Amino acid sequence: MQVTLTPHGEELLAAALARGLGRSPEEVIERALETVAEQAAPTAERKKTPAEAVAHIRESRKGVTLGGLKIKDLIHEGHKY
Repeated sequence: MQVTLTPHGEELLAAALARGLGRSPEEVIERALETVAEQAAPTAERKKTPAEAVAHIRESRKGVTLGGLKIKDLIHEGHKY
């Protein structure tokens, strides 16, 4: 398969090669296509990055309370037994 790039696409490819994002034009394009495929996949089907996992945990914990209790107080209470 042959692909014809626009002048802008050629500039992007040259810049990616100059930054060491691949050893050949084919490798840079393949990596770019893999990134597009990962982003298009539903979140449940792809692995999350550590930063995405932390953001998900923080988002899911919003509004979760311990009935007004502080974790520090619960730990202190647990040491009594």
